[in-house]
Amino acid sequence: MQISLENKVAWITGGSEGIGRGIALLAAQCGAKVAVTGRDLEPLESVARAIADQGAEALVAVADVGDSQQVQQAVAKIIARWGHLDFVCANAGTNGKWAPIDELSPEDWSNTIQVNLTGTYLTIHHSVPHLKETGASIVIMSSVNGTRMFSNEGASAYAASKAGQLALGQMLALELAPRKIRVNVICPGAIESNIHEKTERENLNSIETPVEFPTGKIPLTGGKMGTPEQVAQLAVFLASDAASHITGTPVWIDGAQSLLQG
Repeated sequence: MQISLENKVAWITGGSEGIGRGIALLAAQCGAKVAVTGRDLEPLESVARAIADQGAEALVAVADVGDSQQVQQAVAKIIARWGHLDFVCANAGTNGKWAPIDELSPEDWSNTIQVNLTGTYLTIHHSVPHLKETGASIVIMSSVNGTRMFSNEGASAYAASKAGQLALGQMLALELAPRKIRVNVICPGAIESNIHEKTERENLNSIETPVEFPTGKIPLTGGKMGTPEQVAQLAVFLASDAASHITGTPVWIDGAQSLLQG
């Protein structure tokens, strides 16, 4: 079976690095025209050049997913260029700050929710009017955290935002099904990227759980993390007609990590 996104327009938020970059490149390889958005222009242009090197069309737009106006403008730019939208991947996200709940400021809480959950809402809110015209696929990038794994102390805002993404995805799968719009949720475990280095951790020793959770290696790989390319393969499959009867489905891609460390 060959996965094809021929003649489809794909939009990946947070598309400049890691999982988002992997999805953008693979979608282009499978025939899609690809729009990538993010906060910084230079890495977006790097992705666009890589897409062009594959012989595909690319569009970049600087947009903060937590800013409604910027997201709306990005969608308008995509529609002005290609006239339609077939695949939306709400991938942009942040680990935010991990801290004891009484030390996690309202601002830190809000920042994480704004990017991860509100950003997903805004991405879908502004794109659905165009998706309704064709039928389409939406993929939300959640996490094992907050959906099947709860052993990372201090990650309350992050886990809540990721659980919210799953709930949102399943609600929308039902709401949008009559319009032939499929909505699925990918829940990655440990994936090779630099997002972990950007996580702000504060005073987590004070809330270390007295229960000893299993701490073994990722069972499927003996500890080796997954790759952005592996997540991209799943996302592109869900975007394609090969997944035409799949909607409202969370898919954990973690090498059984969350079954061991939940």
